[in-house]
Amino acid sequence: MKINLKVIQRRNLFLGISAIMVIVSLISLFAIKLNLGVDFKGGELIQLKYDKKIDQNAVNETLNSLIGEIPKLKAKRVQFSDTDNTVIIKTEQLDNTQKTKIMSELSKKTGKYQVVKNETVGAVIGKELTANAIQSLIIGSILIIIYVTIRFEFVYAIAGIIALLHDVIICIGLIALLRYEVDTPFIAAILTILGYSINDTIVIFDRIRENDKRNEKEKHNKKSFEEIIEESVNQVCMRSLYTSITTLFSVVLLLIFGGESLRTFNMTLFIGMIFGTYSSLFVASPLVYLMRKFRKVKKKDNRNDEKKKSVKTINGYDAEEKVLV
Repeated sequence: MKINLKVIQRRNLFLGISAIMVIVSLISLFAIKLNLGVDFKGGELIQLKYDKKIDQNAVNETLNSLIGEIPKLKAKRVQFSDTDNTVIIKTEQLDNTQKTKIMSELSKKTGKYQVVKNETVGAVIGKELTANAIQSLIIGSILIIIYVTIRFEFVYAIAGIIALLHDVIICIGLIALLRYEVDTPFIAAILTILGYSINDTIVIFDRIRENDKRNEKEKHNKKSFEEIIEESVNQVCMRSLYTSITTLFSVVLLLIFGGESLRTFNMTLFIGMIFGTYSSLFVASPLVYLMRKFRKVKKKDNRNDEKKKSVKTINGYDAEEKVLV
């Protein structure tokens, strides 16, 4: 089956869609803001696994009845997972007496359970995690720029990084819009998306470079760079789509059966893989074309300027001009 995506001819459409998605994501990010979890803002996380199906009303009523005695429970967040009968309770930081009281009341009124996880994260640790997360993203991006520049050229590296930023901004913006809780697995998902997306992009860049070198050896019927990119993207697009769809099957299964604790991680992967495939095909390649075109125009202008400077003048006239007297 012959595919013709016309990524360069329709670049304004594809880049326009990306620009709209990025703007919407930035608005949601700054207006709604991320729903930071215990890992980043500090607090208490208690995960309980019940032997039988959870009575959600009983759990909520028990916790609400303790608000008078433990005011910090006002800011609680409770997540239920019917697939594995677990409850995740997130609150502000509690002391041992308050935790013991909550556990005791839940055991009396909601049934037997096992404590799967009980973590306390201070505000200082939360700030350190935030700083480390940002640092890891920056270092990852720098290493990608270095690698792509060495393997291809700087134009490709810039196009690849812009495509990655496009993916990351949309992921973070949509997670903020959906009000999913951001925790440390979220950072792991973002880094996974960076690797997945740049891998897909490099496959396309490699085909562009390969076709470009072959075209330079041609003595007749040479193609323009626009035609080379169109041909390259069309050659690898089905491979990219098949790979993405196969991977998405696994992510969808994780979304359905992965439980509440992995919900943000799985949704971030799901969004990132969709937009990562889109950016590799419809954002990175047009950007390479536009930047290469701009560079050629700039070089041509510089050559014209140098030529003008090198022309000698005689009595105010260019030496090359013929003046009739």
